[in-house]
Amino acid sequence: MSSFDKREEGFERKYALDEEQKFKAEARRNKLLGLWAAEKLGMSADEATAYAKEVVASDFEESGDADVVRKVLGDLTAKGVAIAEPELRVKMDELMAAAVMQVKAGT
Repeated sequence: MSSFDKREEGFERKYALDEEQKFKAEARRNKLLGLWAAEKLGMSADEATAYAKEVVASDFEESGDADVVRKVLGDLTAKGVAIAEPELRVKMDELMAAAVMQVKAGT
């Protein structure tokens, strides 16, 4: 195997690892968002855990964050919690930063 092949293989492994960490961080962010929203909705601990799983699952409906935003914003609005989409997206950004740190730390 030439050094070029080894380098290419190394880049491919790094890309795969980066994509895996990105996926894990997004799933973690969605879980944290679900727990945050559940608190706003006044859910019990068990209800919050179940709701967080629903939020994580909602991300598989389409690519991007629109499906998650739609679910959480819809649920909050339906229960009379006043929050605008830009505020929700800011919260998602904050939680993404925390999720990335947690994934990198292995927690």
